Amino acid sequence: METVRIPVSGMTCAACSSRVQRALQKQPGVADANVNLMMKSATVTFDPAAVSPESLIATIEDTGYGASLANPDQTAFEEQEARDRAQNDEYHELRRKAVVSGVIGVIAMIVSMPLMSMLAGEDHAHGAQSSGAVVVDPFMRWSMDTLDPVLRSVMPWLYTVPASVLTGGLLVATLVVMVWAGRHFYTRAWAAARHGAADMNTLVSVGTLAAFGYSLVATFSPAFFTTRGVAPDVYYEAVIIIIALILTGNMFEARAKQRTSAALRALVDLQPQTARVLRFDAEVDAPVDTIEAGEVIIVRPGERIPVDGQITQGESAVDESMLTGESLPVAKQVGDRVIGGTINRTGAFRYSATTLGANSVLAQIVKLMRDAQGSRAPIQRLADQISAVFVPVVIGLAALTFGIWYFAADQAPLVRAFASAVAVLIIACPCAMGLAVPTAVMVASGKGAQLGVLIKGGEALQRAGDITTVVLDKTGTITQGAPTVTDFLVAPALAIDADVLLQRVASVEHASEHPLAESIVQHAQAKGLTLGTPESFASVTGRGVQGVVDDAAMAVGNAAFMHDWGISVDALEADAVRLAGEGRTPMYIAMDGALAGLVAVADPIRDSSPRAIADLHALGLTVVMLTGDNERTAQAIARAAGVDRVVAGVMPDGKVREVQRLQDEGAVVAMVGDGINDAPALAQADVGMAIGSGTDIAVEAGDVVLMRGDLQGVVRAIALSRRTMRTMKQNLFWAFIYNVIGIPIAAGVLYPAFGLQLSPILASAAMAFSSVSVVANSLRLRRVTFA
Repeated sequence: METVRIPVSGMTCAACSSRVQRALQKQPGVADANVNLMMKSATVTFDPAAVSPESLIATIEDTGYGASLANPDQTAFEEQEARDRAQNDEYHELRRKAVVSGVIGVIAMIVSMPLMSMLAGEDHAHGAQSSGAVVVDPFMRWSMDTLDPVLRSVMPWLYTVPASVLTGGLLVATLVVMVWAGRHFYTRAWAAARHGAADMNTLVSVGTLAAFGYSLVATFSPAFFTTRGVAPDVYYEAVIIIIALILTGNMFEARAKQRTSAALRALVDLQPQTARVLRFDAEVDAPVDTIEAGEVIIVRPGERIPVDGQITQGESAVDESMLTGESLPVAKQVGDRVIGGTINRTGAFRYSATTLGANSVLAQIVKLMRDAQGSRAPIQRLADQISAVFVPVVIGLAALTFGIWYFAADQAPLVRAFASAVAVLIIACPCAMGLAVPTAVMVASGKGAQLGVLIKGGEALQRAGDITTVVLDKTGTITQGAPTVTDFLVAPALAIDADVLLQRVASVEHASEHPLAESIVQHAQAKGLTLGTPESFASVTGRGVQGVVDDAAMAVGNAAFMHDWGISVDALEADAVRLAGEGRTPMYIAMDGALAGLVAVADPIRDSSPRAIADLHALGLTVVMLTGDNERTAQAIARAAGVDRVVAGVMPDGKVREVQRLQDEGAVVAMVGDGINDAPALAQADVGMAIGSGTDIAVEAGDVVLMRGDLQGVVRAIALSRRTMRTMKQNLFWAFIYNVIGIPIAAGVLYPAFGLQLSPILASAAMAFSSVSVVANSLRLRRVTFA
């Protein structure tokens, strides 16, 4: 299977994205298709032997939308910059059209005031019944009662202009707005109709074209209405105002969409455009994209590090907060890796460039966030199912509304039926449903990145909120993952200096690759001891090491290893038991066939672990620790950290079985590990959370990457998921309830009781407000704070 991401143009609502997705999913060889309205893209997983990317493009185009393959040579930075430019251009175009349409609409409303008065007078002369708009429409009632008297006193000359001139002027202004500002509504509606579909553009187009057509007949054939006892009212100003209000809503929506990508843009902006490179023994400023691996880069205090690399000279403290969320600068010295986009705080240093371009840490994070923001949460399916039938149902309701008003209205049935049907079409545009979930996913993904939590998509984001049990690996997760020597005891019967014994032990361990051996070596080196090279070195897996140092036969290992040598450990067994009970790992030392001492190594608990586990308990979660360590040590760590339950002595396959057992019991399990040794368990869990760092992120290991490398990220991820799910449900509720309430009001359900009939103008304002409110609600996630 392969995955391709295809930019899709022309989508404006949930019905659009749902139609494209259904078409892609029907193609043979397509395993999964995800169409995102916010990102305007389709992510398709397919079998290249059965279907090609070009045929997927053709499938999208057959649904009436534009599509093209992404440029394979374009980096994540360039792609995001291009998307930002497109969003910015869209916003400015919508703003220009909305402002011009709004100004024309206001003028049209002013011109319509004397026109309505004139037509009302003509109605009485011809015995025609008025539409009643000034009575039942709250907007028109306010306009006539409040604005008309003011306008008569300020612009009396306007009331002397012939009605035919005013009507002609309104006709021209309406045509200008429809052809220029609202053209895309009609072209997209026509494209959808040609493919047997309907969407938001269909509703807007049918509504405004109906109003325009009605007005056109009233303008050129007024007798058609007057002979039937109906006033030849025109709705030109309504068409203009409807288009202006919808464009205004789209403008604010586009502006809000820009803010949902703020975190991603901030990451893209981290990479400097140039770097100070050492070339031919001279310092030169070179564009970042010209740097090659191995080139030496010079960074001074306060400068941003241009690309990833390894320090070769100097030392400093580097601020990695934008990538890891860690506020404290990280000390760096020769041999340490640095990340492009981070800030050098104190000293100057030189480093060798390593991973560049799309392989850099920052580029990987940008790609991960971009993919996450383009993914779908399972809850989106509800909106998709409704939007699939929504537009046809609305058109049917509009037709029903027209019929009821036409046969039941007490006066001007044709006009009222027409106005109510248009209001139903306009108010029911399904924009809010299409934005309800994607906007929340985008904002939450960006917020998570700011907190040092990279969430790989909407599905992981939603599942994290359902977690009931958190399973933690011990080493490197609860603990620091860097064992240190805590105790070094010399056997009472042995007359030898402790440093001499330590020097011999460390010399033997120096030849071992075991992490515990490294801690003993580092302990000896910290004391300034000089280590030798052991002779006859041998390592016995699971037991210990042996070798000859300074003509002394040394052995370091567990009790079973000592027994293999025929050495009794009784003299130090009580100390070993005590140390093991404190969570430390004791190892016996033998020299020349006799017990010589005891060394204990411990992996300290991270300072943040007890607080994080307490916070997980506060969220109502059960915390389980899995470890390959012995039961006694594991229990000691668990007590200190506050873990609920311990499963010790398990290998990687045992961790998978334990996760499965918890799932079989009905638990929704999050597995937290280092993303490498724990990969099988991470994959088995409902949500895999990989402990990473700013310089080594296990992006393939889990659904969530914790960049700070501590358990507080687990708390943030789960809390953010729960808050996001709450926001998604709020968005969907308001999007649905808006239509449940708005459509009946537009149809005239309030008229019998309150004498109120909603105008198409008010309907368009309500529709625009619904979309903006959903995006604004999602943006509140940016202000959420977590410990």
